[in-house]
Amino acid sequence: MIADILFDEQTIAARVGELGAAISRDYAGKLPMIVGVLDASAVFVADLTRAIEIPSEFDFIALTRYTGSEGIRFEKDTSASVEGRHVLLVEDTIDTGLTLSYVLKSLRARGPASLAVCALLDRPHRRLAAIELKYRGFEIPDVYVVGYGLGFKGRYRELPALYAHGSWPQ
Repeated sequence: MIADILFDEQTIAARVGELGAAISRDYAGKLPMIVGVLDASAVFVADLTRAIEIPSEFDFIALTRYTGSEGIRFEKDTSASVEGRHVLLVEDTIDTGLTLSYVLKSLRARGPASLAVCALLDRPHRRLAAIELKYRGFEIPDVYVVGYGLGFKGRYRELPALYAHGSWPQ
C-alpha cells in the first residue's frame, strides 16, 4: 500500500536539473561515463543524462545477490571498458552501502581515471560501509520508497513521484 508522497514530480525534476548542472560543471572538458545500476536507477539515469549539459556516455550494470549467502555478482557488466574513464556510478538508493562498496571495489580494480557516486536517495542513518557520496538527490527517512523507477514486487515503477510504501518487501 502506498502511503505519503515524499517528493512530487516537479521537485524531482528540479533536483535532477541541479544535479545535472553540478555534474556538467565538475566534469567540464571530460567525457564522463554514467553507469547506472539496474533496474531501479533507469528512470533517474535517463533524466539525469538529459540534464547533463556536456557530452557524456551512459551504460548500465545489473547485480545478483546469491540467495542464502552474502555474495554479490555482476549479472550484467558495462558494455565498454571503464579503464582510464571518468566514471560516475548512479544508484537509486543507498542504504547500508555494502552492495555499493562491492561495486566500487570492482570498478576501481579496472583502473578508471576517476570514480564517483551519485544517488537519487540516501538513507545515511542505515549506513554500514563508508561511502563517499559526491552527488545526492534527497536524504530520506527509514521508509521503503516506490515510484520514479523504484518498485515493490515489480509494481509502482511507472509512478512519476516518489512515495513512502506502507511496508518493506519480505
